[in-house]
Amino acid sequence: MSALKAYFLGKKELFDGLAIAGLEKDWIEYPVFHLDFNLEGYTTLSSFQYALDANLVELEAQWGSVEREKTPALRLNGLIRRASKQTGKKVVVLVDEYDKPLVNTLDNDTLNKSIRDTLKGFYGVLKSADAYLRFVFLTGVTKFSKVSVFNDLNHLVDISMDNDFAGICGISETELTQYFQPEIKALAEENEHSCDETLAELKKHYNGYHFARKSEGMYNPFSLLNTFQKRCFKDYWFETGTPTFLVQILKNINYNIPNLENGVIISAKSITDYKAEYYNNPIPLLYQSGYLTIKNYDREYDEYTLGFPNEEVKYGFLDNLLPAYAPQYAVRQEFSASSFIKALRAGDIDGFMNSMRAFYASIPYDMMKNETKSEQYYQFIFYLLVTLMGQFVQTEVKTSAGRADAVIKTADTIYVFEFKMANHGTAEQALEQINSKDYLIPYTADGRKLVKIGAEFSEQERGLSRWIDVKE
Repeated sequence: MSALKAYFLGKKELFDGLAIAGLEKDWIEYPVFHLDFNLEGYTTLSSFQYALDANLVELEAQWGSVEREKTPALRLNGLIRRASKQTGKKVVVLVDEYDKPLVNTLDNDTLNKSIRDTLKGFYGVLKSADAYLRFVFLTGVTKFSKVSVFNDLNHLVDISMDNDFAGICGISETELTQYFQPEIKALAEENEHSCDETLAELKKHYNGYHFARKSEGMYNPFSLLNTFQKRCFKDYWFETGTPTFLVQILKNINYNIPNLENGVIISAKSITDYKAEYYNNPIPLLYQSGYLTIKNYDREYDEYTLGFPNEEVKYGFLDNLLPAYAPQYAVRQEFSASSFIKALRAGDIDGFMNSMRAFYASIPYDMMKNETKSEQYYQFIFYLLVTLMGQFVQTEVKTSAGRADAVIKTADTIYVFEFKMANHGTAEQALEQINSKDYLIPYTADGRKLVKIGAEFSEQERGLSRWIDVKE
């Protein structure tokens, strides 16, 4: 947005050395309206009104105001016409985070509707004043086409998933290797890696975003630049804010989170449009807000497969899920991931399972009693913990005869788990299921040691009650 603003203000000197410096000959200065909706958290209607007013007051200080212009829509319309008349040029309108007031109030229907109704008329000005506009550009998380915000603004072109624009929101592999060699070398030296190893780590952590059916994977520029500055691999994007609302939706509908990692199929129509029933299907919002990205496209069925773009998003997202399911974990530091990992790597199954039992016991009773007491619930917490430990974990692993509940792979051992609720089965029956369904067969040629574990969960004990392990 700042680049577009500078371009339309005719600031040629800022583009020296770039291709556009030789392509643009005139460098005309236009009146530019830059509306920024990052000003507030939008927890109340007054905070929304303040943000809207703050944007307009700044423009009115430059272009004047008229007493009869009372509403935000009338004020914007008057501003556009006055700026165009005073300069003899058409106006450029740039809107940053146009939908933030809407996204931030999705859990408050009354407030969301009030804001939506105001914004419908406000953005509608961009069509009625079309004769006075040179260029209009809006950015945001999602497309609210199904809730009337854009009904009066149907002349806009949505470039969100166009191949021609798929690279404007990130840094490509080519750009990374061409322009950041000194930073890559410094990062490699700091972490005692080769440049090739460092590039592989950067790709694993921050690459993988796809914004069109056939597009090059893009790096998150915010995380990439922070990594170069601090010379440390971290989840920088999640430090800018946590997906609290999205986490709560997933928890409320008891969504099977491992599906996000295995790949979620969604229609092309659903992927681009906000729908009122997001509480039952939050996947489009997860895609639009950057937690999922395009992994594949099926042209025949016009369907996308979505998944986590990279490790930063995957582990950052799962880490933010943990307090929602087990809030005590955030404040009770005795449950450190290292104790779990050390036990598992050492083959100390009882130590690992006892740590797991203690963790389940830390979940408050008032939270547990409201949860669906199912194998899926306990299995998900198991998946969440082990994944955050950095171990390779798979859930619902399909074989020719059934599905193993969980498989964990360490450097020298493969653990196959089956879970049972005490009122539906025992640890012995869980172990027998591993045998009868041949869950170990896919791993017999791997060369690593094989261990099968039958685990039993109890509603009365609110967690892991018994387990049996057998080494092959």
